[in-house]
Amino acid sequence: MTVAILIAAPASGQGKTTVAAALARLHARAGARVRAFKCGPDFLDPQWLALATGAPVDSLDLWINGEADCAMRLATAAREAELLIVEGVMGLFDGQPSAADLARRFSIPVLAVIDAGAMAGTFGAVAHGLRTWRPGLPWAGVLANRVGSARHADMLREALDPEAGWLGHLARDAGLSLPERHLGLQQAGELPDALERLDRAADALATTPLGRRALQDWPRWQAPAVDAAASVPPLLAGRRIAVARDAAFAFVYPANVALLRAMGAELAFFSPLAGDALPACDALWLPGGYPELHAAALAARMDLRGQIAAHVAAGRPLWAECGGMMALAETLVDKQGQAHALWGLLPGTAVLGRRLAALGPHRFTLGGEELRGHSFHWSRFETALAPAFQTEPARGAAAGAGEPVYVRGSLRASWFHPWFPSSPVLAARLFGSEPLA
Repeated sequence: MTVAILIAAPASGQGKTTVAAALARLHARAGARVRAFKCGPDFLDPQWLALATGAPVDSLDLWINGEADCAMRLATAAREAELLIVEGVMGLFDGQPSAADLARRFSIPVLAVIDAGAMAGTFGAVAHGLRTWRPGLPWAGVLANRVGSARHADMLREALDPEAGWLGHLARDAGLSLPERHLGLQQAGELPDALERLDRAADALATTPLGRRALQDWPRWQAPAVDAAASVPPLLAGRRIAVARDAAFAFVYPANVALLRAMGAELAFFSPLAGDALPACDALWLPGGYPELHAAALAARMDLRGQIAAHVAAGRPLWAECGGMMALAETLVDKQGQAHALWGLLPGTAVLGRRLAALGPHRFTLGGEELRGHSFHWSRFETALAPAFQTEPARGAAAGAGEPVYVRGSLRASWFHPWFPSSPVLAARLFGSEPLA
């Protein structure tokens, strides 16, 4: 049997990732087999959870993945691990579907992490509201974060309902926070002391009732019953796909990589920032990431620009998503307003904005297939190029406009981040020789 917990909060910025990663690290370094998931689409928090667990971290979203895919991933992990940790997204009830919806659907007890730094008695009201707002929500307890003193912790604990389940507190300590920037946390691989940060957080958590509780003392969790997984058609058999992967192109779902391989593709990873040449390949994938932070280094790769241009001129497919599309622009304007001449395969200018430009789930429908995913970017793309397709927001007009999908010969680019398992057929078309349009 396996233990499972969903770590949620009233809002973003409360410390969910720190607590989730600390709990995972605490048990993993003690020898337990731990697997983690992230509720909703995310590329940054999973990097910290993967560092803590030593295993890939998949996203769970009842709309993007679909319920059956979520169930399959949870059931598979439960066969391998003693502890499953699911980190929530935003606030517990934010989003459609929300982290609470996921917890209720799979009966995963919720641990509420509440930033109590500026409250006392109200802490009890917030915890009560989270626990009781929706009937049938499985509950594990409450952890107070950024607490000022032992007396402050006592006040918070005394404010709770008896049913709330006090699981301790973490002190206000800048050393326990994970560094942030636009789009979210800094990437774990960029920080040489990333594991030491997690160890400090795990050591702090070990002093709490949550950290002291042995796994055998937690309630057992029943994994969902699932049918045998359907076989994936070998739609990419014999094809070699080059994948850019470094700090500028790091937004890759492990599930997308796994699906390409399951469909028969051979993947060749390379780093534009490290000076790698484009590998010999049948198709190329430029994932999202932070090209705006490395614009000067990318601009200097005119050799790679020529190799990519020759790849496209030969009719070989290129899929560029979000940051990958920005790298293909003629010009990229960074946070300081400095313009960089980029690779120029797409006419136009990518401009890093000062606020969120788009956020939400989207679908891309083509040939009777629906590829689901999301959009999340601060930048805008100023171009006269007309899109060949448009994604559709999952929640209709209230979610804003769809994202353009640009096509220039065998080049396909969009802000849209697809979840390939939602449509293996359409995912394969992004890397296949058949034209999209």
